[in-house]
Amino acid sequence: MQPDDTDDKPFDAPVTVHSGGATRSIGSVREAYDFLSGTDWPGERGPRHRDAEDACLKVFDGHRSRVDARDGFIEAAREAGILDEADPA
Repeated sequence: MQPDDTDDKPFDAPVTVHSGGATRSIGSVREAYDFLSGTDWPGERGPRHRDAEDACLKVFDGHRSRVDARDGFIEAAREAGILDEADPA
């Protein structure tokens, strides 16, 4: 299922990641899903990546919370080595 574009489902606080020499602030479930499923994701897509992408999709379906998606995205970013650990996630 592809999420619809009617609600970005904002996070309570953005998550900062480093990708392609740039710093990105991911502030919603929509942004997290787009980054996870797009070509900008660096390196391998490990188990945390799959869990995070699944959590985002389940938020759009109404089966998971935005907190679950944000936490999953943080873990996926940490697994990929792109999480800004200085950012109070």
